[in-house]
Amino acid sequence: MSHVPAPDNGQPSAAPTVGPPALRLLSIVIPARDEEGCIASTVEHLHLELRLHGVPHEIVVVDDGSTDATWPILLALKERIAELAPVQNLGAPGFGRGIIHGLDCMRGDAVVVMMADESDDCRDVVRYWQLLNEGYDCVFGSRFARGGGVIDYPWLKLKVNRLANFFIRTLFHIKLNDTTNAFKAYRREVIEGCWPLIAPHFNLTVELPLKAIVRGFTWTVIPITWRNRRTGVGKLKIKEMGSRYLFICLYLWLEKYFSRGDYHRPKPVSARPAVTAPAPTAQG
Repeated sequence: MSHVPAPDNGQPSAAPTVGPPALRLLSIVIPARDEEGCIASTVEHLHLELRLHGVPHEIVVVDDGSTDATWPILLALKERIAELAPVQNLGAPGFGRGIIHGLDCMRGDAVVVMMADESDDCRDVVRYWQLLNEGYDCVFGSRFARGGGVIDYPWLKLKVNRLANFFIRTLFHIKLNDTTNAFKAYRREVIEGCWPLIAPHFNLTVELPLKAIVRGFTWTVIPITWRNRRTGVGKLKIKEMGSRYLFICLYLWLEKYFSRGDYHRPKPVSARPAVTAPAPTAQG
């Protein structure tokens, strides 16, 4: 029996009482462009953490048109880490395109999208895996929920981030306060239920979680930590992203309020007569 999809009320879902089958393999998709200074340590630390906690995994690193030594480094790492699956995006580069290419290549029945620059904490990946195995369709990390935090966050980027997330929370009436964060986890059926993914750049970080929420998949939020990169150069250009984020938000707002549920996840036959459990108090 499948668990009951959550109502589209903008609140985290109640813990499933009867969950889907246990997950067998976690894919971690990491887009990387010109990350020669940190990609090796990112992969090594992640692999070690997952091995220590017995998480069956593959690490899909997508070289998104790098012009430095990122690809040769990945090929060398592959000789030592069998779970590493390096792939190249040979089409037009873009953060979103890199992630989509990784999602196309993954073998797991769940996926975590993670940054290449060690800004995300490997220990949080283990927590994502545990919650997905409790039956949630999605686990969203929030840097701004109680218990979360950021280290060395550029002040201008932080102000823009909080304004953007306030706008999204207001527009969609959701309790999630860190939608723009890429570091999130999804079951495979969520990814399949969100096709087609159309955002080619960092706006994919908004498209994926909002589509999952709008289309009725269950989700929960946990506090996470974030640390600013120590090597390389950030790829997010604030001036270039405003209109792209706005387009994706309006596109999904129209789906939420005007599609009449045409794209909504159908309830399992066995669950249709059931009464949905009350949503818990949101975190953050």
